[in-house]
Amino acid sequence: MKVLITGANGQLGGALQRTAPAHADLNAIDVDDVDFTEDAMLRARLVVESPDVLINAAAYTAVDKAESDEQTARAINADAVAIMAEEMEAQGGKLVHVSTDFVFDGTSSRAYRPDDPRNPISAYGRTKAAGEDHLRDTDLLVRTAWVYEAGGANFVRTMIRLMNERDELGVVSDQIGSPTWATGLANTIWSLIDKSASGTFHHSDDGAISWFDFAVAIAEEGHELGLIAKVPNIKPITTADYPTPAKRPAFSLLDCSATRELLGDQPVPWRTNLRRMLEQEQALG
Repeated sequence: MKVLITGANGQLGGALQRTAPAHADLNAIDVDDVDFTEDAMLRARLVVESPDVLINAAAYTAVDKAESDEQTARAINADAVAIMAEEMEAQGGKLVHVSTDFVFDGTSSRAYRPDDPRNPISAYGRTKAAGEDHLRDTDLLVRTAWVYEAGGANFVRTMIRLMNERDELGVVSDQIGSPTWATGLANTIWSLIDKSASGTFHHSDDGAISWFDFAVAIAEEGHELGLIAKVPNIKPITTADYPTPAKRPAFSLLDCSATRELLGDQPVPWRTNLRRMLEQEQALG
């Protein structure tokens, strides 16, 4: 099985490479290899690579910046996906595309199911939803949320840095979801591919928490592992206390039951995977 991964240098791209099965003939590319905003360049590279499976882990993820640069976000999150879908159609290959909880508006009273209506409230969410619309019925869409990985640029590592610099910090407590360890997400994607899955699936770690809850756990686990010298005072604040250019969904928990049922595995509690990631972070020094 010839597999091409886009977004090679990102958190998920790296995790996909590390967890790839032995039967995958793997290649991975990033912006250093091809400009995803240049349609002709991207199309030519896909023709050269000619993969059986294309895993698109590339994305414009600067949520706030997208509010003033939606054109670039759309080029990467939607227009490039259209090119990928067209080329996989022409080559007889499968597109596996990774999307986000930001395609939902956060007003649900229960976890979002894969077939729930989308209603993005930010430029980033709009462009990701537009990207989803280019997929064929035979392609695979995997939505996820709050992704983090050892060594990456993410909330966990930002919190560790801030907690070592400050005696006090405020963290938003009225946005609810669930974190996702990129390694676990990568394993799920490979398993879905092995099952020849198509359609829409959700993956995140198990449990519903706020960013404040996540920060408290990072402080506790990080301090125990020696990553944080002294636990600071962590205060819950509201979204209104921390205004950002882009609106975030207040509730973006993903219902992953269909994914777990198909794969026959058990959901992993978010704190278990946080501990695993922090142990890797500790090993990185």
